Amino acid sequence: MIRPEISKKIGEAMKAGDKVRLETLKLLSSALNYEFISKQHELSEDEELAVVKREIKKRKDAIEAYLKVNQKERAEAEEKEMAILKEFLPEEASEEEISKVIDEAISQFGASPANFGKIMGFVMGKMGNKVDGNTVSQLVRKKLA
Repeated sequence: MIRPEISKKIGEAMKAGDKVRLETLKLLSSALNYEFISKQHELSEDEELAVVKREIKKRKDAIEAYLKVNQKERAEAEEKEMAILKEFLPEEASEEEISKVIDEAISQFGASPANFGKIMGFVMGKMGNKVDGNTVSQLVRKKLA
């Protein structure tokens, strides 16, 4: 479970006086608590990781928006927050590992662009939280092209 680890790291950030880390961890804790309240049950590790990924995606979107309007300082602040959030994700699988699973899916479903959804579902189901959907999507598209 991620929540106890976050609480511990909030205390460490307070002692160290690291405001960026402290605020980021508090926001993540708040997002997890909100999810806990809305689901009305203790969150599984997968549900917690989904919240972390959602928060990371928010930071990525904000970075893109800030860079479009030439706000580099704000984009850098979002990047720092994103790096802190990524500490709570499991280590991602390598492209080589993902490619092996994609090849397995292609051999099962066929190398047709019409099977893109089936292949994605197979890979995401098999690899779970160890992969990013965008990375898998790009690799599948490359192999089907």
